[in-house]
This record gives sequence, C-alpha cells and structure tokens, in this order.
Amino acid sequence: MLLAVATFAMMDVTMKKLVESYPSVQVTFLRGAASLPFLLGATALFGDWRDLVPKRWLLHLVRGLLSVATLVLFIYAVSQLSLADTYAIFMSAPLLITALSVPMLGEKVGWRRWVAVLVGLCGVIVVLRPSGTGLITIGGLAALASALGYALGAITIRVLIRTDSSAATIIWTILFLAVAAGLFSIANWKALQWEQHWPWIVGLGVSGALGQYFMTHAFRLTSPSIVAPLEYTALMWGMLFDWLLWMTTPSARMLLGASIIVSSGLYVIYRERIKPTPVSESRAEMDARQMH
Repeated sequence: MLLAVATFAMMDVTMKKLVESYPSVQVTFLRGAASLPFLLGATALFGDWRDLVPKRWLLHLVRGLLSVATLVLFIYAVSQLSLADTYAIFMSAPLLITALSVPMLGEKVGWRRWVAVLVGLCGVIVVLRPSGTGLITIGGLAALASALGYALGAITIRVLIRTDSSAATIIWTILFLAVAAGLFSIANWKALQWEQHWPWIVGLGVSGALGQYFMTHAFRLTSPSIVAPLEYTALMWGMLFDWLLWMTTPSARMLLGASIIVSSGLYVIYRERIKPTPVSESRAEMDARQMH
C-alpha cells in the first residue's frame, strides 16, 4: 500500500500536468489507455490469461463506471486545487466507506465510529473553504464527490475479490475506464501534442499500472483495517510535489482540516481492529480461502 500511494501520487502529478492542456475526461481516457499495455504485458509475462475471465460481469461494469466518475471528478479537482488540498478532502473516503458499509455490506457500526465519521466530515467542511471567504468551492465539491466514488469502488473490490482474480479486477476496471472515458471525450477531443507530452503520458501509464496492481494486491493480502492507515501518507507526497513543482505550501486551514479528517479516520480504523464485526470476520476468512 505504501508503494501504491507513492506511485499514485506520481500519477496524480502527471494528470495535473496534462489537464492543463486537455479536458478532464480525455485525461481519464489517457490514464486508462496508457496503463493497459503495461498491465497486459505483465499478465503475458507473469500471469495466466485464464485469470482474466470475469465471473461477475455486471459488477465489473459498475466498478468501471464508478472509476470513470471518480477519476474525472478527481482530475477536475486537482486542476482547481493544490494536490494537498485535494488529498485532504479525498481522505474522507475511509470515513465514507465505514458509513456505506452499513447499508451495502450489512456491517454494524457503533456510536463511537459514527461520531468519528461526523467529526471527520466536519474536517472536510474546514478544508472546503481553502480561501476562508466562501463556504464551498467547485473544486472542493468535485474532490468530495470523487471520494464518494472511491468509497463505492472500494466496497465493490471487497465483493469482487471473493470470486475474481486480482488480474481480472484490475484489467477489466481499466478497460471499462478507457472505453467509457474515450466515448465521453469524443465531443471535446483535443489533438495530442506528442512531442511535448509523451513523457507525461508514458509516466501516467507506468505509474497508473503499478499503483493499481499494488493497491489491489494489498487489499487481497490483508484486511482494510491494516492497509487503510497507509493511504494517509498521500498527504505527505501531495505537499512535497506541490512545493517542488508548483511552489505551493499548505495553508493553516488545510492542515487543520486534514488533521481532523486523518485523526477521525485513524480512530475509525482503530475501533474496527479492536472490535471486528461478525461480517468483517467472515469476509476476511473468505478472502483468505480465495487467496489460497
């Protein structure tokens, strides 16, 4: 998961660079299309083509569409905000996963975790006012909507890996992402400036493929309560790249809101680890059987 977070941060840098010249939907298509050759090549060298046969077509399609919405919204957010501001809002995703696990997975969430979720969302409101002059920015809303899409996608991963391989989960998600985003981008397509942007496009493909593999494999090997805290290291990468590439430093408001969100998320994870629900335990056992 640490490797996934680092490589995804590099991917976000390339998307933030590319969205300066191309629409968000077109950059989403490039993210999927540029990653596919590397993923298929890795499957040819180290995997088994039979692993790519999906068992839940409809769920793969749903996850692919969720990925399109999540990525388009995220790319728009980073085009309007700094990486650190976008990450701070996006870090509400684990809190949203906890809330959504009740209606979608039948899990039981105690009052302490509900309070932590509400406190974390208050932190989101703090970050949504990066300038302090208005309540909400469009970029902030896009980041929050992207976090919601990510949360829904994470829940579908937990369901998919019970029956489908990691390779199938990755490949079909990226394929649906590329096809759907490609169709949506036709109307406003801009000619690619290969001489100027090919390093960013190649970097987008490599980092996207590696990050997708590391993240999916992390969720397969262990429970979300173990790997989820590591996702918060993205904020460190966001602040570092903002400073190195755009000479931007985090505001006090962003740091305050991010601290609230991260603290709430870590508390939720802590409560899940010390008091696992029966549903979580049975799901972990099922994942262990599937892994073996």
